[in-house]
Amino acid sequence: MWYLCVFFHRLLDYRKAEVESLAQLFSNEDQEYQCLQWRLPLLHHPDSPFHFVDLPSEDVAKSIASRSILVKGMYELWGEGGSYEELEECIRNYPDERKLPYLDSNSTFKINVDTFGKVISLQEQTQRIQGLSYIPFKGRVNLKNPEHKFWLMETDDYGASNGLPPMVQKRIFFGREIGGADRKLLPTYQLKSRTYLGPTAMDAEMAFLMANQALATPGKLVYDPFVGTGSILIAAAHFGAMTMGADIDIRVVRDGRGPDCNVWSNFKQYGLPMPIALLRADNNLPPWRTGLKEVFDAIICDPPYGVRAGGRKSGGRKLMKGVIGPYVVPDDKRTDHIPSTASYSLVECVHDLLDLAGRMLVMGGRLVFFYPVLSEDDNVDNHFPEHPCFKLIATSEQILSSRYSRVLLTMVKTSPYTEDIAEAARLKHLDFKENHLKWLEDGNLHSAVFSPTDPQSNGAADHAKFTKEPKPKYRGKYV
Repeated sequence: MWYLCVFFHRLLDYRKAEVESLAQLFSNEDQEYQCLQWRLPLLHHPDSPFHFVDLPSEDVAKSIASRSILVKGMYELWGEGGSYEELEECIRNYPDERKLPYLDSNSTFKINVDTFGKVISLQEQTQRIQGLSYIPFKGRVNLKNPEHKFWLMETDDYGASNGLPPMVQKRIFFGREIGGADRKLLPTYQLKSRTYLGPTAMDAEMAFLMANQALATPGKLVYDPFVGTGSILIAAAHFGAMTMGADIDIRVVRDGRGPDCNVWSNFKQYGLPMPIALLRADNNLPPWRTGLKEVFDAIICDPPYGVRAGGRKSGGRKLMKGVIGPYVVPDDKRTDHIPSTASYSLVECVHDLLDLAGRMLVMGGRLVFFYPVLSEDDNVDNHFPEHPCFKLIATSEQILSSRYSRVLLTMVKTSPYTEDIAEAARLKHLDFKENHLKWLEDGNLHSAVFSPTDPQSNGAADHAKFTKEPKPKYRGKYV
């Protein structure tokens, strides 16, 4: 059945991918991943927050809306039109068998008015509600806890000068709310109130999006090989998943900033189940015993690519100079010993991550991680190689600068990770590394992202503060 899906107007590339993942979670986890059918309302821009989506049932629509981070609400549409006259005609023609069960005299209801692209006064909202008198509501109004919620949503016929997706004609929707977003979730988990933070802590909204892409649910085991301060695992634990993490920096996973300010205290702050384990481990030299495989239901991470923190692997000056002999830590230094590390390029890091996921994910398990690309490249395959063990099912882009972006990749394990596949992946990785862009191979994006394009224009930013500019035209996805 078709439902009206209304999104929050942000992170536009992430919206459909999240809904499709949650539809997979709530409809049938065992079936092969399939994209949902979507269609736009009449005369709407593709970046519009209003979309129609075909879902298996009302229960699935309600579950998606209650868990999604970017869905504002799911609605059974009773009518739409370019004017209130068209809307009335459409609502009157909507089948009575679909309307009457929610207009019963024993029920309670509430009508909300919402707009996109403009603001209307409380008096105007009241007038619009009174204009719906032709709908035979027989129940009682309950503004605090109604059984049924109805929404009147209106868009304006604005042009392309206010930074929003352009609309050429006014559009009005009326429908019954199937499910709505949890408005308290993100304020509860916002970073500014978290006990323990590091420079690379993942934003709460993005962490929950990644957990949704990974289908984190009770009974599943989620692993983050670059755990840091645990932001991603906190989101997975909120949805009931068992969590486990690792980091090469022992000071992060063991000490933090003291007994009451560490990764564990973050979980304690929100009353979440503690991780099964936090390991000091190197992604380049995984600690798993030989023969251990297919343990994790999902791997979610943000690999280090050199913007806020560079990647590190076990090593040091002697190793880099070719001295490969074994090094034994003296007994008197074992307690507080911090092993030496060396630079860890992004290309090598991602190869090791795919190898880890191929061996340790269960069949159908998901790998969700960020990967940097050039903004002008439409296809992530220009930079990211295919893997014989995984199927890439979703990509969602986020701008880092005018030239570079990072893309959230969601991959599903589709075949067993045999030694033949491992060798094929290794050879593909070597070819990929040799032909990769220099800035990616070095694993250092900091100068590329943050250096000014024109060193001579140092005062341009200060001048812009005092220069009154006209309102920007619509800039696409990243308003």
